[in-house]
Amino acid sequence: MPDDTQDVISGGHLVAKALKAEGVDRIYTLCGGHIIDIYDGCVDEGIEVVDVRHEQVAAHAADGYARITGKPGCAVVTAGPGTTDAVTGVANAFRAESPMLLIGGQGALTQHKMGSLQDLPHVDMMNPVTKFAATVPDTARAADMVSMAFRECYHGAPGPSFLEIPRDVLDAKVPADKARVPKAGAYRASTRSPGDPEAVEKLADLLVHAEKPAILLGSQVWTTRATEAATELVRTLNIPAYMNGAGRGTLPPGDPHHFQLSRRYAFSGADVIVIVGTPFDFRMGYGKRLSPDATVVQIDLDYRTVGKNRDIDLGIVGDAGLVLKAVTEAASGRVNGGASKRKEWLDELRAAEQTALEKRLPHLRSDASPIHPYRLVSEINDFLTEDSIYIGDGGDIVTFSGQVVQPKSPGHWMDPGPLGTLGVGVPFVLAAKQARPDKEVVALFGDGAFSLTGWDFETLVRYDLPFVGIVGNNSSMNQIRYGQAAKYGKERERVGNTLGDVRYDEFARMLGGYGEEVRDPADIAPALRRARESGKPSLINVWVDPDAYAPGTMNQTMYK
Repeated sequence: MPDDTQDVISGGHLVAKALKAEGVDRIYTLCGGHIIDIYDGCVDEGIEVVDVRHEQVAAHAADGYARITGKPGCAVVTAGPGTTDAVTGVANAFRAESPMLLIGGQGALTQHKMGSLQDLPHVDMMNPVTKFAATVPDTARAADMVSMAFRECYHGAPGPSFLEIPRDVLDAKVPADKARVPKAGAYRASTRSPGDPEAVEKLADLLVHAEKPAILLGSQVWTTRATEAATELVRTLNIPAYMNGAGRGTLPPGDPHHFQLSRRYAFSGADVIVIVGTPFDFRMGYGKRLSPDATVVQIDLDYRTVGKNRDIDLGIVGDAGLVLKAVTEAASGRVNGGASKRKEWLDELRAAEQTALEKRLPHLRSDASPIHPYRLVSEINDFLTEDSIYIGDGGDIVTFSGQVVQPKSPGHWMDPGPLGTLGVGVPFVLAAKQARPDKEVVALFGDGAFSLTGWDFETLVRYDLPFVGIVGNNSSMNQIRYGQAAKYGKERERVGNTLGDVRYDEFARMLGGYGEEVRDPADIAPALRRARESGKPSLINVWVDPDAYAPGTMNQTMYK
């Protein structure tokens, strides 16, 4: 009889070896009988098994882990409802270009189409929201297909992959020498492309001769870890920079090239606009908010994104860091890179910033009760340090924060991304705090958003992951409520969007965390400090004015 520990290996243990080869050090999961052999393999490989209360949380945590670490995240869920519960998290990662692998269980191949427990056509369901989805057909192929799925995550712009593994395939054992276990670092190539050299030269020339250039640094600037290259470009060529998504924090607040409130003004008056690592989607008005007279350049990892929804004058497919570095080098020495003649343009934009700030200053400093959302997010912004990772999870309240909160460091802003998924907050906190225990995590929730995945606050308590959480509580789904009032009248504004007055601070304490209730704006800062000092997962329940709406909500820009 063969020695099982040396001569044969199970499918679950092959999966764990492939995860280890990819550098995965933890998986997020909710247990199920179809997947337990993966757990056993993870124990042997030293991979932490983090168990949560809902599969959506597991998928969002894998997405968040990838964003923070730059390594692919991994979630493992059981068949049927376990996999369908995770679809939202995978879809969010797909739209956010986040590399993660979801492994789902499946009934045994020998029971195919027989009506086995939790049997569903998972691959068919996952195909539209992944870069790769497949079934592992044979135990000996398990590790090989895990590696294949990770490789597909990095084809073009990154994104999620899905593998389903039938129960008998996962549990079976095969001779170790019959199974291919790809070697770490040996099964995929670098995807870092510096772009077309001629296009790089052309962009350098455009920027050198531009009088009023502007650049938007999108999420791919963080994805490609291009902070240094982006910073060098804007400082060397004296270009005003705007940031969105995970690109926020590329430049610190107070940097002379950091702009936030004058973007529409700049994009209406600029002669050259460079869009880096963000698509012309609804956040960009599908490209219509850019001056029709400007020369528009788009840089992206994905060829299919460049020029989509709006004509461009120049497109470059490549790694944002390598492309921007090459542009800076190509422009250096050419009449000071055109930098000296742009002082008036930067002064003009700074004046526009100041005008926009002064317009909202009364709300930022408002002493009104219920608390104005602008006052709340202003207090949060003042509370953040260079080591604070900020997470926004909500609709109207996070729209407010997007105009005010400025992360102090790169990679310190997290939001769901263009899918607009509510409920990412708690799982992102879980991932961020486990990936970077040295960092403080601060999360702002809408009360509706927190409710979707809030029970995993207990997971944060169980794993002893302190963070500062704030619920902007107006007992409403306010972003939708405003649209209903505008379209159907005030008498019909409260249809299907009104929540109960929930004391989330008491909820936090019930689960073993720290909680406080705040009704007076003067109490916000002290409550935040006490939450920080508590050393526990915390929720500060702040009652905000239900009749105050963010400008983006009132413009309904997300639907235009």
